[in-house]
Amino acid sequence: MTVRALAGLAVGDFRERVRRPVYAVTLLAAVGLGRLAVPDAGSRWGVIDVGGNRGVYNSAWVGTATALAGALWLTVGGFYVVRGAIVRDDTTGVGQVLAATPLRSAGYLAAKFLSNLLVLASMLGVLAGTALVRQLLAGEDRSVDPVALLAPFLLVALPVLAVTAAAAVLFETVPPLRAGFGNVLWFGSALLIAIGGQSAHAPFGGLGVQHAVPSLRRALEEQQLAYSQDGFSIGLTETEHPLHPFRWDGAPLTGGFLSARLALFLLAAAAAVLPALWFGRFDRTAGRPKAAEGRAEGRRPPEEREFTGLPGTVPVRAGAFGRLLAGEARILVQGVPRTWWAVVAVLSAAVFAVPEPAVGGLLLPVLWLWPVLLWSRLGSQQAEHGLAELLGAHPAPRRRLLAEWAAGVLLTALTGLAPLLRMLAAGDGAGAAHWLGGPLLVPSLALALGVVSRGHRLFQALYLPLWYLLVNRVAAVDFMGAARTAGHPDGPHPLLVAALSAALLAAAALAAEARRGRAG
Repeated sequence: MTVRALAGLAVGDFRERVRRPVYAVTLLAAVGLGRLAVPDAGSRWGVIDVGGNRGVYNSAWVGTATALAGALWLTVGGFYVVRGAIVRDDTTGVGQVLAATPLRSAGYLAAKFLSNLLVLASMLGVLAGTALVRQLLAGEDRSVDPVALLAPFLLVALPVLAVTAAAAVLFETVPPLRAGFGNVLWFGSALLIAIGGQSAHAPFGGLGVQHAVPSLRRALEEQQLAYSQDGFSIGLTETEHPLHPFRWDGAPLTGGFLSARLALFLLAAAAAVLPALWFGRFDRTAGRPKAAEGRAEGRRPPEEREFTGLPGTVPVRAGAFGRLLAGEARILVQGVPRTWWAVVAVLSAAVFAVPEPAVGGLLLPVLWLWPVLLWSRLGSQQAEHGLAELLGAHPAPRRRLLAEWAAGVLLTALTGLAPLLRMLAAGDGAGAAHWLGGPLLVPSLALALGVVSRGHRLFQALYLPLWYLLVNRVAAVDFMGAARTAGHPDGPHPLLVAALSAALLAAAALAAEARRGRAG
């Protein structure tokens, strides 16, 4: 395969994916996190803390802080944007066309890796522009140094994103990792990368943090500023006082650091083409399951499905909603093994055996992480199963959408029932009020994102980081009250959560109505 053909295949795939809503949502989240990396001078929230200090907002600091924040977020969220291309080629028949060409498996996988990297690098480019604007608006140092500003994006963030691009290819070629389990596994893996990558012993320089630490320490010593034992830390945190500014002009670009980053990039590229050893190149006779992502989540490709009827396809009456809801609930939990419910039962039993603070602070968040793959089906199943046109003929589409949402509410309430009973038994009315945020907000968010994106990955990409922030006591997103202390709610008021849930449900209904209008 020629370099030109390889580039053409990668660019074509890149153009198709940047048009998807999940790309825009992830990009906006990345820009928001980049903004947090360079907060206002008096803010107590930030992403980077150098022992109670932060750099003056010059090109070196703004570029490094934004690049590190972007690398952290795009390692997590960017994975969900770029994965799915191989499975999509399989289900749409494009893969079978490619299999009939001289294209080799290694070339195809290399093109997908390059496409993934282009998508992530385009987001990184937007972040670089955001960093420049933020430096100028901050006004602490408006002298722009292009090398100091852009080098962190190229040398710190880009090699890490190459690992993400390669992981997306690798996950799609390993059957157990193609579906929702792989999405959840990657979230945990990305957290390990973010934490382990800050270590001085991380291979290939990790996130590139330790390369900057000696120069940061020297700058603090030269300016006679205290350097606390906490050292250099990355992560969305709130400090007791605003961080103290100091002058830092960047870390030296040594040959060892440059070699390590190049080696990391090349290793990622090699990992991306490694599946050529077993990848069947869409050869049905090679035993590769068709539409593996759908099958792994309990679904079958359209040509293998037997249509068993739509829930509620009877003349719509007041009493028909119950049957419609029952049908949507069965669809939502179809294919769920008994072991899944056994885990819910074990966690629910543990609720009555642990101390009361652990109920809302630990077990409730765990119980409301467990159904993430089922929630992500809301709003997306009809499009992913090729039934959107058929369901469009339903006599009461709004009622069907409401029943789908209600099925999600029932699932959420059922998995979180034990913590609610424990709160009520303890007379924790505030905890019970915050508990209502889960059954209201989570299905509304999943339904809205599913309808807009017509897929399940966008919800998974946003809910998992949201859950991580919640369990780390970031009160601003604590819709279930997990961060409450001494009986005082720190998170958003339950009425605000209810209003947001209603807005998301309305947005889902409007998006579905607009899509039906275009189809008609």
